[in-house]
Amino acid sequence: MTSRPRGVPVAALLGAVLGFTVMVSGQAPASLPRTLDGKPNFNGIWQTLNTADWDLQAHAAQQGRFDLGALGAVPPGLSVVDGNTIPYLPAALATKKANFEKRMTDDPAIKCYMPGVPRATYMPFPFQIIQTPGAILISYQFAGAARVIEMRPLKEAPVDTWMGQSSGRWEGDTLVVDATGFNGSAWLDRSGNYASDGLHVVERYTLMTPDAIMYEAVIEDPTVFSKPWKISMPIYRRLEKNAQLLEFRCVEFAEELMYGKFTKKPGR
Repeated sequence: MTSRPRGVPVAALLGAVLGFTVMVSGQAPASLPRTLDGKPNFNGIWQTLNTADWDLQAHAAQQGRFDLGALGAVPPGLSVVDGNTIPYLPAALATKKANFEKRMTDDPAIKCYMPGVPRATYMPFPFQIIQTPGAILISYQFAGAARVIEMRPLKEAPVDTWMGQSSGRWEGDTLVVDATGFNGSAWLDRSGNYASDGLHVVERYTLMTPDAIMYEAVIEDPTVFSKPWKISMPIYRRLEKNAQLLEFRCVEFAEELMYGKFTKKPGR
């Protein structure tokens, strides 16, 4: 029979063991970091860990760029779409299928265009959130894209843009972002899922732990979808001591794809 160390009360020893068990099992709720105005603190660098950028819906591994072999293949992934069904209208579904067939050349991200919302969130690149009471800046590494979320109601966007116009509000400890004013040129993933300039996205950011956000987005576009639909996924804080956004100015990587045919001389 193992005896307890001398001088250590039973209650204290039991408390230490139970406390260790709780921490290991992850059952203890972590106190969430907050800003000076009492809101959950989203400041930091974040990144998703899924395959949603390849395809929002469940998909098997498949060939991608044949010239890259296995390194260019599409990894398998689970769906981030509630119910795994995107409710396309018939004509829009035909467009989606055509996009898929031309995905190696027509995906706007291949051409280094800004990724749009919500795609910017789940691309395999980090992004940084800078939070103030009046506005929240999200800076994305891909193509240097950025958006400013004004924490107040906004009038209709004066012009349509790739990243749209975003207004935010708090519902308890959840940051709710209403995004409109898109130009309809961005895709939702590499498989050709898309929306028009009538896209309306309502995002919800909920801090689950100091290092994890639950992200949800309801996507509505009456000209493309028969009803609104939702995606959800966790986003993780980058924990490296020197975590920072680095430059990914991808225009030079796209020049050959976009303009190579104009620079090549005809063969003799």
